Amino acid sequence: MAWTGRLWKFALGAALCAAAPAPAADPPGHTEAWPGLVSGATRAEMSASLDAGPDLERGRAARFELAEHRRLDAALAALAPQRKGVVDAYVVVVRFDSDPVFGREAREAGKVLERRYDAAGRTLVLGGEGGGARLPMGSLHALALALARAAELMDPREDVLVLYTTGHGSDAGLAYHDGNEGYGFLSPARLAAWLGELGIRNRLLILSACYSGIFVPALKSESTALVTAASATRTSFGCTADNDWTFFGDAMINRALRKPQPLGDASAEARRLIAGWETANGFEPSDPQVSIGARADLWLKPLEARMPKTATAPVGRPPAGP
Repeated sequence: MAWTGRLWKFALGAALCAAAPAPAADPPGHTEAWPGLVSGATRAEMSASLDAGPDLERGRAARFELAEHRRLDAALAALAPQRKGVVDAYVVVVRFDSDPVFGREAREAGKVLERRYDAAGRTLVLGGEGGGARLPMGSLHALALALARAAELMDPREDVLVLYTTGHGSDAGLAYHDGNEGYGFLSPARLAAWLGELGIRNRLLILSACYSGIFVPALKSESTALVTAASATRTSFGCTADNDWTFFGDAMINRALRKPQPLGDASAEARRLIAGWETANGFEPSDPQVSIGARADLWLKPLEARMPKTATAPVGRPPAGP
């Protein structure tokens, strides 16, 4: 009798185990040591780590984190859906550095690009605090979410991403640096991976930073228009904290793109203005780069056909200093 009871309990247990859902797979374990971003790392290890997009936040207050989460969530939720049969632009402007000049530039760039590309309700400025407003931060994390949200709303066959970044750069990529609490790098490989993963093929990318020409080989394509503030081996100018604009931001955004002229003409005007300012100051030319793909006109012409027919006046002080 006792043995029969044991068999019954065993059979019941086996049946229950068979009926229970399979346990969730365990998360992947650690297979590598800490990334090579500290003293002793080889150049190859450093390069591989930077291409993976390091992003470090430290010392943030818990209430700050919650408020920032809510701010970004609200901004993402407010983006309007695309209009069927219309080439819609989704404008994302990112201030990657907390130096005040980049915040001023980002906030005004958002207004200029929204107006030029008929992007009211489809513009997101990751500009942080400044100018009497508190916008979502321009962190790497925030940019990834902004791109993913825009991709959800876009029709990749007809719509376009307009991305403007402003901050410091190096020969490794765009630097994220927020006070003493936020650090990171966005390499060409990392940005290309994000855009590829999200299926964003139609894109106008305007990158304002030293050495930003390093992004051209990784991001150029037949359906991409790309303008950078400098070549892969040159610095750009005007990033003094007290400035309202960098040289490139003032020339490209504050002047050329305020006018009802095609992107190619606007970028040529910006290059001429920057060259004149650099010559007058005795600076080595930054050599901005322009790459407009052969099929970019499929989305660029419809957008430019809806541009406002009148220009707006530049705002702020002309940039000075390196």
